[in-house]
Amino acid sequence: MSRKDKSETSRRDVYARITERIIADLEKGVRPWVQPWSAGNAMGRITRPLRHNGEPYTGMNVLLLWSEGMARGFTSPIWMTFKQSAELGAHVRKGESGSTVIYATRFTKTETDEHGGEVERDIPFLKTYNVFNVEQIHGLPEHFYHRPQPILDPVERIAHADRFFANTGSVIRHGGSRAFFSPSTDSIQMPPFETFRDAASYTAVLSHEHIHWTADARRVGRDLSRYAKDRSERAREELIAEIGSALVCADLGIVPELEPRPDHAAYLASWLTVLANDRRAIFSAAAHAQRAVAYLHSLQPQAEAEREAA
Repeated sequence: MSRKDKSETSRRDVYARITERIIADLEKGVRPWVQPWSAGNAMGRITRPLRHNGEPYTGMNVLLLWSEGMARGFTSPIWMTFKQSAELGAHVRKGESGSTVIYATRFTKTETDEHGGEVERDIPFLKTYNVFNVEQIHGLPEHFYHRPQPILDPVERIAHADRFFANTGSVIRHGGSRAFFSPSTDSIQMPPFETFRDAASYTAVLSHEHIHWTADARRVGRDLSRYAKDRSERAREELIAEIGSALVCADLGIVPELEPRPDHAAYLASWLTVLANDRRAIFSAAAHAQRAVAYLHSLQPQAEAEREAA
């Protein structure tokens, strides 16, 4: 088998293996990107999974490690490789198994063009490696084992979220019983604040609609029209908004008691269909969600200040 064939087979295996895991969760009615909020974590701040140096994971790896952490009962958000733990003078406990994360890389292949000349072509390649939660590792410096700090005062935390959305410059209107983004008026429609269970639930829905808001060509420019033919365009966009909302909530420290939306069952069925027919769909959705969230962060004053200072 050639190197190209091996790389293609390996990549398909990764896509298939991880997609099948997501499908298994969805078939149980569980959305793996909201699992952290349904497991009694109210006393600790939900965050994105973190590398050993404190850098947050992004995209698909957030979903993978949230899902692994919940399935295996880990409360720490920090993960590292076997080698990284050894470099810190620690060791992974005997019998512990790692969790899969992914990264995209490339290799260069020399080919012959139509004129007989040699050309080099970059070929994308998805690779995996294993990481361990700090709760699987013995002998790390003490600060790795500190439990999450209690959540911030709810009023302060929600005020922080309100500022975050105000800084985006989006137009938010209130009234009616449905939440949606209207492309024709370029505005977000929200039911009255008082109709939500609590402020955190309101913020979670508002973050979902802001992910839809980013799709406009003047912002991220997310175009899913190529999926109109198989009628999966709307299901894919909702999947992106769901994942993006979970990322925003984690970044803002919001811990909503998430309830299934009225249309949840219909979307669940459509997501299962999309994922079954396209092994790359969940990877694409996570990448789109990551770009949307990064755009919302780029509109914040601190991001502007950092750009000016650079």
